[in-house]
Amino acid sequence: MLHGETVHSPLPQDLPWWQPDHFVFFSVLYLVLFIIASGMGYCIFKAYQDTKNAPAHGHH
Repeated sequence: MLHGETVHSPLPQDLPWWQPDHFVFFSVLYLVLFIIASGMGYCIFKAYQDTKNAPAHGHH
């Protein structure tokens, strides 16, 4: 990153999006990142729910 440069978007702005190879690559990249983030969010939520619903001493 250059001095004085700011980040405005996670998408690369200077790529020619009309070219299929750029469009497909970044579409798949952000789809995979979204799926990974969703899975991690689900696991964190599920762990929180399991912890909240568990008995006080950890015995069933």
